[in-house]
Amino acid sequence: MSSARKPTPVHFNALRYKLQPRRLLAQWLPMGGDVQAQNVRRVLIDGIGVGIASAAAPYLPVFLTRLGADNFAIGLLTSMPALAGLIFAVPLGQFLARQRNIVPWYSLSRFLVVLCYTLTGLVPFFVTDYAVLMILLIWALATIPQTIVNVGFTVVMAGVAGPEGRFYLMSRRWSSLGITSAIVVAVAGIVLDRIVFPLNFQIVFIALSMGGLLSLYFSRRIELPPQPAPPQTAEPSRLARLYGWLRAMRQHPKFVETVSSQFIYRFGLAFAIPLFPLYYVRELNATDEQIGFIATVGGAVLLGAYFFWARVTKKRGIRFALLTTTAALAFYPIIMAFTQQIEIVIALAGLAGIFAAGIDLVLFDMVVSSYPQDQAATFVGIQQTTVYLATFIAPLVATTLATNIGIPQALIVAGAIRLVGFGAFVLFGRA
Repeated sequence: MSSARKPTPVHFNALRYKLQPRRLLAQWLPMGGDVQAQNVRRVLIDGIGVGIASAAAPYLPVFLTRLGADNFAIGLLTSMPALAGLIFAVPLGQFLARQRNIVPWYSLSRFLVVLCYTLTGLVPFFVTDYAVLMILLIWALATIPQTIVNVGFTVVMAGVAGPEGRFYLMSRRWSSLGITSAIVVAVAGIVLDRIVFPLNFQIVFIALSMGGLLSLYFSRRIELPPQPAPPQTAEPSRLARLYGWLRAMRQHPKFVETVSSQFIYRFGLAFAIPLFPLYYVRELNATDEQIGFIATVGGAVLLGAYFFWARVTKKRGIRFALLTTTAALAFYPIIMAFTQQIEIVIALAGLAGIFAAGIDLVLFDMVVSSYPQDQAATFVGIQQTTVYLATFIAPLVATTLATNIGIPQALIVAGAIRLVGFGAFVLFGRA
């Protein structure tokens, strides 16, 4: 008789109990009746609705390109949200700070952004010669509610999660949103390839925007305590705010080095964003199904990659993760510029998604650790302004350059800028 121990029914039953779908659902989606549990459920279901609607995002520049938009128009589509952030983030943040209940503003603004996909789908029914211009105008107007969403998101999520539950809430929201978006993007790509253009994009945009209704229904039901009224203090002028920023940066050179390095690298990241869909359509002649699969693979790997890099940074340190991820993503657009096989492009998108998750984590950690926490609002404002600047300028420069020297060559330039940023991180680490 073998001396090996056999699993007992108790062990098996315990395992089966752990794997019960209802138990897993309860761990992921709280089933309690208290306000906090209800709020968590609403946030997670809201994330699913946003995931459905955001599956249309990868196809928007593709749609404009197939409608005949030039390179500059695609760059403008990418740059407009950053320009709106530069102009409206501070005044809209002040407006939201005066609202006793921020949830209706956050919920309605999200719905208005998603509604723009419906309007985009309707444009070709009524306009043909100026369809690209009309769609750009729609998304220019969408930048205002999108800025409200960007400002209000942090406040609403922090209010739902409380001081102890941010990781629990956001990891589940991002995961549910990412899974939903990855699946729907793939399905949308299949649908696009089976219906005549432009009706295919019109149907997909209008259908996916229905996710906005799901988001609106659940997000507007989030219950938060009233915000305390802000103190009645004189708001500093823009010039006074600028002087304050300069004074703070002189006192904290580590923060200046961190933000300067990140600005260069983020410029390289934003530089390539409008070039990729142009490359797929004009250089690879990829089908909509193939483009959808590229987006699906790139987004799906993020789900596990965040946890992978969290473990790597814990074992090997932030610097190792920083240099590994930034170096890998610097070569991504360069390799892409020489790639003509769609299968390799899909594989590259998956690899890039893994390293992109690491960059999200390490850049955030670097900034937070470089300034005094009692002055977080000031330094976050400075850092966000640099991000908006990079994200606004880089796509316009990239698409203009692509028109003059070619899309593959512009991708190589994007990689070169990222390599300069990587070099700045190396020097910053030595200092």
